[in-house]
Amino acid sequence: MNIPKGKYLILFDGVCNLCNSSVQFVMKHDKHNRFIFTSLQGKTAENIIENFNIDTTKIDSILLFTPEEELFHKSTAALKIAHRLKFPINLMSVFFILPKFLRDIVYDFIAKNRYKWFGKRESCYIPTPELTSKFLD
Repeated sequence: MNIPKGKYLILFDGVCNLCNSSVQFVMKHDKHNRFIFTSLQGKTAENIIENFNIDTTKIDSILLFTPEEELFHKSTAALKIAHRLKFPINLMSVFFILPKFLRDIVYDFIAKNRYKWFGKRESCYIPTPELTSKFLD
């Protein structure tokens, strides 16, 4: 995989408005330039999904691939991302005290309703020329 050394890769649903807004939010608050992005519909995501044998019918909204080549999903991915953003967003990681199954119940409820509540795009997000370096295919 063609992931720059030391970067965290966020894999997101490229047609989901909530997911696209979340990517914009992370880019705005990533003061250490730790994150790069790819849509779940792209080739990079396809390779990761295949290598980790991910069932995309159960996990379809966010994944976090770390520099240590670990893959996190659902609430764990979201909280690990928040933890690496600037204060006060990083305080959201306090929710790690909750058991994963409880966090994921909330996460799954939001993920299940994301298109209904926030809408869906016809095609994946296309970054501006200034931001293309933060995106993989």
